[in-house]
Amino acid sequence: MTNPTLHRQRFGLALLFSLALPLLANAGEPLPSWHDGPAKNSIITFVEAVTDPSGKDFVKPAERIAVFDNDGTLWSEQPAYFELLFALDEVKRNAPQHPEWKTTQPFKAVLENDHKALVATGMDGILKIFGATHTGMTTDAFDDYARTWLSQARHPKTGKPYSDMIFQPMLEMLDYLRSQDFKTYIVSGGDTAFMRAFAEQVYGIPPEQVIGTTFVTAFQFKDGKASIVRTQKLAHNDDGPGKPESIDAVIGRRPILAFGNSDGDLQMLQWTAAGPGKRFTGLVHHTDAKREWAYDRTSDIGRLDKALDEAKSRGWTVVDMAADWRRIYPFDPPATEQVQ
Repeated sequence: MTNPTLHRQRFGLALLFSLALPLLANAGEPLPSWHDGPAKNSIITFVEAVTDPSGKDFVKPAERIAVFDNDGTLWSEQPAYFELLFALDEVKRNAPQHPEWKTTQPFKAVLENDHKALVATGMDGILKIFGATHTGMTTDAFDDYARTWLSQARHPKTGKPYSDMIFQPMLEMLDYLRSQDFKTYIVSGGDTAFMRAFAEQVYGIPPEQVIGTTFVTAFQFKDGKASIVRTQKLAHNDDGPGKPESIDAVIGRRPILAFGNSDGDLQMLQWTAAGPGKRFTGLVHHTDAKREWAYDRTSDIGRLDKALDEAKSRGWTVVDMAADWRRIYPFDPPATEQVQ
């Protein structure tokens, strides 16, 4: 005679197991937010090759260096670089202490939200804004301002904190690489101190592995307190050729993997690709106007032109955001099909 209670228990366990099978199958799968295709396959194939101790392409863990641009590669960069938006907000926050800004460009344009006048001030105007908001203070004070802004500011399109505008597929790639004994670095044109305010919490990348544009600093001992003061003198512009220069100076090893998204990353990719042995160089191509933005050759932000041509001619991996990513942000529901 069949025991009804035992039968129900067995049925329940069987049902639970069947429902759990897909989750169990995906649990060990790297890059779950990536569609199967050439881009995902190229990443996994590369990692498996350089981590196989019996293979000809094996790379010792100490030499598994991976470098990533930040803006447009690890998080979005539209409608403007997030650090620039931080600087503009800082001008407005500090305006009461600077009444002269009401009649002085480029600050007047910022306070009046006059984008045309701000653009007219050119790079000189942007540098003045960055000088006023990024220097003349201690490193601790700047870190506090950056962290406060990141906790309070919201993206104009999504209404999300800027630190939520990160790419889920790239977070998975960072985790995947670190699980295979890669050391992951940020190498960005952004200010090093600004990125350090969020990189460890958001990407799992500690401050000593964040490389960016830097200002000359000076040690100060005043009223019994020691501090580091940020001066207005630029120490290093970490863009274009500045990226491989800083990699060589700070890391001291040539990366075996590099990822960018714009012409500003071209020299970093060239430097990585030029090394001996198996190499991986990749670009994030912003092709998804529905879920993010679509732009490349003519964009004023994150222009991808020469690097795209070189990637195609040299067989580098180009990630088509619309086709290759199931989801863009961690807060997005995963897509089951490629975006058309």
